[in-house]
Amino acid sequence: MEYDVVIVGSGFGGICSAIKLKEAGIDNFVMLEKDEEFGGTWRVNSYPGAACDIPSHLYSFSFAQNAHWSRLFPRQDELLAYTQRVVQDYALEPHLRLGHALQSAQFDEASGCWRLSTSKGEYIARTVIFAIGLLGRPSKPHFPGAERFRGASFHSAQWDHSIDLRGKRVAVIGSGASAVQFVPEIQPQVQQLDHYQRTAHWVLPRPDRAVTRIEQWLLVRVPPLQQLYRAKHYVQFESRVVMFLFMPVLAKVMEWQALRHLKRQVPDPSLRAKLVPDYTLGCKRVLLTNDYYPALGQPNVKVLKDGIREIRDHSIVTGSGEERPVDVIIYATGFDVEHAYGPIELRGREGRSFAQALEEGAGAYKGATVAGFPNFFMITGPNTLLGHNSMVYMIESSVRYAVDGVRQVLQGRLHSVEVQPEVQSAYNRTLQRKLKGTVWHTGCKSWYLDSRGRNLVIWPGFTFHYRHLTRRFDIGSYTVRRAAAERLL
Repeated sequence: MEYDVVIVGSGFGGICSAIKLKEAGIDNFVMLEKDEEFGGTWRVNSYPGAACDIPSHLYSFSFAQNAHWSRLFPRQDELLAYTQRVVQDYALEPHLRLGHALQSAQFDEASGCWRLSTSKGEYIARTVIFAIGLLGRPSKPHFPGAERFRGASFHSAQWDHSIDLRGKRVAVIGSGASAVQFVPEIQPQVQQLDHYQRTAHWVLPRPDRAVTRIEQWLLVRVPPLQQLYRAKHYVQFESRVVMFLFMPVLAKVMEWQALRHLKRQVPDPSLRAKLVPDYTLGCKRVLLTNDYYPALGQPNVKVLKDGIREIRDHSIVTGSGEERPVDVIIYATGFDVEHAYGPIELRGREGRSFAQALEEGAGAYKGATVAGFPNFFMITGPNTLLGHNSMVYMIESSVRYAVDGVRQVLQGRLHSVEVQPEVQSAYNRTLQRKLKGTVWHTGCKSWYLDSRGRNLVIWPGFTFHYRHLTRRFDIGSYTVRRAAAERLL
């Protein structure tokens, strides 16, 4: 099966890519999805209380706005329904290939095509758009004895809905973005909840509420109001980057707000002391929630900060030697960003490994292309994730760049385009210099940093600057090969 484009992934990045390809007049493409259903992040992450921390009217496509959001901050089921509706509205179903897990991809030098092997067959593609993102591989730390545990255990991103938590003794390991959402949901059901916290997080109130029927009515009948909603929220969240990049001292103001929020919701001084972070606000992801702290103050919850020494058949032994019985372990331990693409064998020119290329090159060019991998485009690749605003805005920017690149390859009947190594290196040197001195490099240990202390995750600037950088495919930064000869444009 031969196609002009194969898209890998069916989340926001894959869906946006498919829509923009069709708008560019490119219809000979398929979208591979490893599972039997599409939807990406908001289909996979179905844990209780799952929701987005970006306002609904901003966390949606600019070209497919929704006047009927029920809340200011969308929940998982509503986000999934939104993506399903977009797929239907833009007639993407014929392009979907569900249950097609990508196993390997190899660039063929002779033809200038990619040969992809999936769990259900082989594909040949002139170009590939890789839209699986960086948050698709759950991270599950190993504790001594974990393999002996006789109870149930699972990661929050792989929630086992068949397990009834009512009356159970549950251990939650991790206290990040997913834990603060599901802990308040399961706390009333369980007999005992042991919350293992390595590091306290900065928590701010979540300004959520229902969107009234009158508001929805106005948004339907006065479409410019939707643009106004988006603009208002965009400016509000984008302003945070000033603190993160240029004026970390402003973090003290938000820290004061967070500490006031903590004091109001946690009257117990001993518990409150466990929940005060020891790093600058913004170094780790700032969490928004109104019900996490009250849940921790309930009689059946205990916050444990002394780590885990080992896991036994029916218990966990803490770092201080206390043995605590447990029936279910839930790992809320985030994602393995550093090895996000590990399970897929990707090989570019001369058999070069994709994982090795990222390691040696310390990133990608504009988070979209990698030297040694012709005709290969990424959506939300290295250094394109955000700590302050909507990733959908970044996705649309990445997609515009990738689709323009695909268009130039196809219309120009090119053998291949490949970013020049020196261009990629210069870009990443500049990017890493910008990251030095920002709030993300103030000393805390976060998933933004890899094992070498490099930040290959966060975009160090305003999102509108990234949109400007990706406004067009700058083919002059690429080696362009034609069918019979090679030259630089």
